[in-house]
Amino acid sequence: MKKLMTVLLFFTICNVFSQSAFSTGEYFKFRIHYGIVNAGYATLEVKDAVKNNKKVHHVVGKGYTTGMTKFFFKVEDNYQSYFDKETGRPYQFVRKIDEGGYTKNQEGFFNQGNNTVTVNDYKNDTKKTFTVPNNVQDIVSVFYYLRNHPDVSDLKTGESIAVDMFFDDEVTKFKLKFLGREDLKTKFGTVSAMIFRPYVQAGRVFKEEESLTVWISDDENRIPLRIKAELAVGSLKADLDEYKGLSHSFKIKSK
Repeated sequence: MKKLMTVLLFFTICNVFSQSAFSTGEYFKFRIHYGIVNAGYATLEVKDAVKNNKKVHHVVGKGYTTGMTKFFFKVEDNYQSYFDKETGRPYQFVRKIDEGGYTKNQEGFFNQGNNTVTVNDYKNDTKKTFTVPNNVQDIVSVFYYLRNHPDVSDLKTGESIAVDMFFDDEVTKFKLKFLGREDLKTKFGTVSAMIFRPYVQAGRVFKEEESLTVWISDDENRIPLRIKAELAVGSLKADLDEYKGLSHSFKIKSK
């Protein structure tokens, strides 16, 4: 459950388009479920803020379990990112989570001039500074960076995009592999979708390195429509349940 919440924030998917895939006021809500059983919900919302005397995007992502699921595995996640409207580079991130008793309370501040990020860990009362590469992203800003990435729509089957991302006090290569296109049935109708497979670390939760599949709308919005995770205990899905404030028309092929 907690892994899907984290991956969802990667995709609710530096060169800048003349028309951005998103804008202030965009809002997504996802239903996370095992079959017909609701496990929880996750939301992503784009707001305005000011950092370093500049107007920036402020994205707030939340995830939480519901019903009987929260009695077995309670999740309350709050991820935030402040990033530049023109370059997409992050200025600050917030990670405040409680996942079945596993907690973190961190805030990170990027210095884009000297390629560092300073992380305040409020739970452990520590402060550390890390060196990061140019154009590094955080766990939330990477999704919006990829939605505006000029190469996404031109990828051929089997090709990948790799992005430097700072997460859990280290820089990792987040790699996204394009699998192809298909028409996906959603609660809103049939939607043309691009299919991607992010590379994740195999271990106790995921069956293997390529256990995740992500469907993104094949239009100007690049909306995350579905995420499917093959877990050691079965298959978990997150489906788009509600949206508003899109920058472009949501292209639905049929109801």
